[in-house]
Amino acid sequence: MSAREALRDAAAQRILIIDGAFGTEIQNCGLSEADYAGTLGLGHDQKGNNDILALTRPDVPEAIHRAYFEAGADIAETNTFSANRISQADYGAEHLVREINLESARIARRVADEFQARDGRRRFVSGAIGPTNKTLSLSPDVNDPGFREIDFDHLKDVYREQIDALVEGGVDFILIETIFDTLNAKAGIKAALEAGEALGRDLPIMLSMTITDLSGRNLSGHTVEAFWHAVRHARPVTIGLNCSFGAEQLRPHVRTLADSCDALVMIYPNAGLPNDLGAYDELPETTASLVGEWAKSGQVNILGGCCGSTPAHIRAIADFVRDLPPRALPQVPVKTRLAGLEPMVIAA
Repeated sequence: MSAREALRDAAAQRILIIDGAFGTEIQNCGLSEADYAGTLGLGHDQKGNNDILALTRPDVPEAIHRAYFEAGADIAETNTFSANRISQADYGAEHLVREINLESARIARRVADEFQARDGRRRFVSGAIGPTNKTLSLSPDVNDPGFREIDFDHLKDVYREQIDALVEGGVDFILIETIFDTLNAKAGIKAALEAGEALGRDLPIMLSMTITDLSGRNLSGHTVEAFWHAVRHARPVTIGLNCSFGAEQLRPHVRTLADSCDALVMIYPNAGLPNDLGAYDELPETTASLVGEWAKSGQVNILGGCCGSTPAHIRAIADFVRDLPPRALPQVPVKTRLAGLEPMVIAA
């Protein structure tokens, strides 16, 4: 059974769980610059380069994966959110992109297979790809609206380098997440489709948008439904929302997504909103009860946590939804569905 088929089969039986935050968990480890830098001899300060820990302190991401699986996760995200040539340039580590992704995927795969061997329940690994710190849709120069720091083909190639290494390391899916720019996501989709063609097999894609204001749009202006119309051609195995705000603020947008798409819905919000010091105070039981309302309403297939979430949050979510039925995929009528900043539907 392929990864796509296995995930859909499991999601038809119960609500699945994806893991929680990596960044805040790594911060809690209190690592020094020397921990990040290791013996790589890089010229830049590496503190905060979470992705490079796959090479310098692999025990750290491995322990985090293990904690999330112990808490009940079915899906692990690789610790590769910024493991691309653009983001790693800030640390002078562009030449290590392939190695970082390869080792990160191998770590997650090894732990996932270990837990699967224990009880026979399949564990999945998604190769996490962040949006980079560049945008294709908007100019960084207010005096030159037409200026772009990069172009589509360049970003596609950046993503392809990352995807190829993740696949070699053993991931089941490519997760393009925290999508603030739909055109950036399309570059990632194109790279993943090309990678699948080169492999000669299906390489399932997961897509997760982030909402940047309470109107329910991402930074490039798409509403949730318009975003779905813009990316549904990729046949993503999951579509969803992550990061953004806490669960309370995402409520109406989850409902919109659940009603409009025929893919699995995966939602992993922040653990509430950060306090004045940038920390997250929302208790695991609170997060679980909030996301659990979506589960009770039949709106979700996969739940987890983003910034500020911990293994305790994931355990609370898993416990809350254990006996709740998953969302049934709707039969969406065949119509022409287009997207500007708003969705447009034309009867067939």
